[in-house]
Amino acid sequence: MAKELAKSYNPSEFEDRIYDFWLKGNYFHAEVDKDKKPYTIVMPPPNITGQLHMGHALDETLQDILIRWRRMQGYSALWLPGTDHASIATEAKIVEAMRKEGITKEDLGREEFLKRAWEWKKEYGGRITSQLKKLGSSCDWERERFTMDEGCSKAVKEVFVRLYNDGKIYRGNRMVNWCPHCCTSISDAEVEYKEQNGHFWHLLYQVKETGEYLEIATTRPETMLGDTAVAVNKDDERYKHLHGCHVILPLLNKEIPIVCDEHADMEKGTGVVKITPAHDPNDFEVGQRCNLPIVRCFTYDGHLTGAKDVEEYNELKAKGQLAENEPEVLDCGKYAGMTTMEAREAIVADLKEIGALKEVEDLTHDVGTCYRCHTTIEPMVSKQWFVKMAPLAKPAIDVVRKGDTKFIPERFEKVYFHWMENIKDWCISRQLWWGHRIPAWYCDDCGEVMVAKDAPEKCCKCGSTHIHQDEDTLDTWFSSALWPFSTLGWPDKTPELEYFYPTSTLVTGYDIIFFWVARMIFSACENMGSAPFKTVFMHGIVRDENGIKMSKSLGNGIDPLEVIDKYGADALRFFLATGNTPGNDMRYSDKRVEACANFANKLWNASRYVHMNIDDHDVKNELPKTLTTEDKWIVSTLNTVAKEVNENLEKFELGIAVQKIYEFIWDCYCDWYIELVKTRLSSDGEDAQNARQVLLYVLDQILRLLHPFMPYITEEIWQTIPHEGETVMLAKYPEYNAELNYPEASDEMEKIMSAIRAIRNRRAEMNVPPSRKAKVYVATKFADTFRDGTQFIQKLASASEVEVAESFEIEGAVNIVTSDAKIYIPMDELVDREKELARLNKELEQVKKRLAQSEGKLNNQGFVAKAPEAVIEKVKGQAAKEREQIALIEAAIAALK
Repeated sequence: MAKELAKSYNPSEFEDRIYDFWLKGNYFHAEVDKDKKPYTIVMPPPNITGQLHMGHALDETLQDILIRWRRMQGYSALWLPGTDHASIATEAKIVEAMRKEGITKEDLGREEFLKRAWEWKKEYGGRITSQLKKLGSSCDWERERFTMDEGCSKAVKEVFVRLYNDGKIYRGNRMVNWCPHCCTSISDAEVEYKEQNGHFWHLLYQVKETGEYLEIATTRPETMLGDTAVAVNKDDERYKHLHGCHVILPLLNKEIPIVCDEHADMEKGTGVVKITPAHDPNDFEVGQRCNLPIVRCFTYDGHLTGAKDVEEYNELKAKGQLAENEPEVLDCGKYAGMTTMEAREAIVADLKEIGALKEVEDLTHDVGTCYRCHTTIEPMVSKQWFVKMAPLAKPAIDVVRKGDTKFIPERFEKVYFHWMENIKDWCISRQLWWGHRIPAWYCDDCGEVMVAKDAPEKCCKCGSTHIHQDEDTLDTWFSSALWPFSTLGWPDKTPELEYFYPTSTLVTGYDIIFFWVARMIFSACENMGSAPFKTVFMHGIVRDENGIKMSKSLGNGIDPLEVIDKYGADALRFFLATGNTPGNDMRYSDKRVEACANFANKLWNASRYVHMNIDDHDVKNELPKTLTTEDKWIVSTLNTVAKEVNENLEKFELGIAVQKIYEFIWDCYCDWYIELVKTRLSSDGEDAQNARQVLLYVLDQILRLLHPFMPYITEEIWQTIPHEGETVMLAKYPEYNAELNYPEASDEMEKIMSAIRAIRNRRAEMNVPPSRKAKVYVATKFADTFRDGTQFIQKLASASEVEVAESFEIEGAVNIVTSDAKIYIPMDELVDREKELARLNKELEQVKKRLAQSEGKLNNQGFVAKAPEAVIEKVKGQAAKEREQIALIEAAIAALK
């Protein structure tokens, strides 16, 4: 490690070196230690396909701040890292790479494909881990997990078998969200709704018995081929005469019934709706209530079904291999093989030709799309595995209501409750090869289903050895729902599970409450009998400078690694912390990151100044027995800041905590204390040595306070000053000490500093250069305090001399008033009155001219009518600034006169 500080702050010279030092020291590792309290965070596992983005950077930074803080407080602090296998995303990338080679999954076969997938994981899976290390993440890398490692896979099988045996997992034909591009089902939480322009097609269905026509509106006319009924409300007087009647389905000339169901809303449109049970969630429910046939007219890759599909269906039916509620398959004739969009166009044209299309109405509506590939979702009835959510949801709701798990901010509990109270059964099977294969086997001879953790050798019912495993894999979220306990060794009773579970804090974005947070809670309640974490700390997302969500398609993403290369990891982390308020979004700003780097540079230079004053002296890193007023002020202020920072961190107000540290370092330590003690430092004797000790002690405490937020620079500086211990990350975090509270001395120092600030501000308003000295008269009832502080007023307020008394009567002086004193400075000692009046009058004239031009534009109706709103607002802003300038200049002229 560095023994002395480089002349200039250059994070690229030491950040990688320091991280390597931490790793070699094994400082991130947490052990089961009964003498310490545990503090546990499990990392939301990024996808192995992932590339570090600004959302990751925020999430990991907040977790690292909390874990470093608790570690320094003496907890056995475990931050358990890992990655997710990300079934859909990973398989899509591998398939795409294979496509470029001219091969498909089916060409390879499942076993060879999975070999290739594991090779891909080995090559690319660790990429995001190395990127997290660049950020300074202090994870216990020895405990790193992967959602498909042996331990997690064991947990997945255990949970699946338990839930199946308890009747909470079942297989059946139900409505699912189907992605025709990924060719798999996805859960409700994985559907993204996007506003799209579309149409209402108004179709005419003729009633067989009466010859009249019923008008039906649909946004998906291609689904009409799968209609098995039309519905009206039983209380709708308009259609009571049609109860029990039928309509003729256009194009197919097929007779389907008119049914009565509450889904038909008398207040909407004509009150008549078409029912397509195989391709609409609401229609599926109507079909179940009215016992309607389910007719599938779409293939799973987004085309219309044809004769070949019907032939395959009939073969399975003949073998008795169709499950209950299996949809029939329609031969769509001339439309067979078309994509759904091609079929829509053709069907609409044919309906128009036969007079069955009444009108087309434009509309804008929300359309469900796949969260991965953004393809429009096709609702489909499909044979899938489902988890019954009703029995799992209740305990998960209860633990949050009781306060076993708390959301920060609390408002997200309402979001959680709303989703959990209206939750549907969870479709957990995916038509993919990469993932946890469903532990279910089928007998080819008798059809028996066997669910087990290990592959059976023969059918448990008929003894046949002709058995095969289910081809599907589990939803990625099924394994990540077990993350808080599977990563600690469950289902085995490990010491880590006993000690570190339940985990302490989950840090995550509000956008995955449904995807992940809720599923972890109900999975833990079911399998562990308790909530998986005590607190859910929700943060927002990082948007671009214009407040727009970052995305690849918009090209507005910011690469954190590029920011780190430019400014250093500490600057990025500090920016992400300072801009953070729980649950709220924040905007990225390159200028603000640069300002954070400037703050780091300020601390670096202050530390170098400390070195200049202690390196040639034997200075102890402890407070001296004798403290001056300024020493007591800085120590007492530091003590208060330590108290407030800990309180803010306890409440997850990380942005407020880091702002207090920033203000103390920049304002109190760098701008005030260092300046206050310079005179003492230039002298000899005990007073100078005491100043050095306080300077060093406060710097040490500053580095500890700041370490969780800016770990690299604090470690680099800390290693160069006298200290005990191997690393600042294991040093004790500062906390409040009543013995270091000096309210009287602090109050005295604040009185003097307030006077200095007031004098500086007035001199600045009058454009008096710092080099021009002037005598200062201080009238105050706190005469002793100000007499003790005359040296500070002289040095820091450019005073040639300071005189203190209870009152003065001075003619021709500038008057400055603070809450504790009235200050007089002879005008002629500050400025050449006539010369300054001439300058101010000239400046006043120029600003008035600019204001006249601005107001002229704003009073010009032609300009206001034609100019863009942004331009008008800019001119208004200029005018406001010019009026402000005029007021200040006129005040300065009045003061001089």
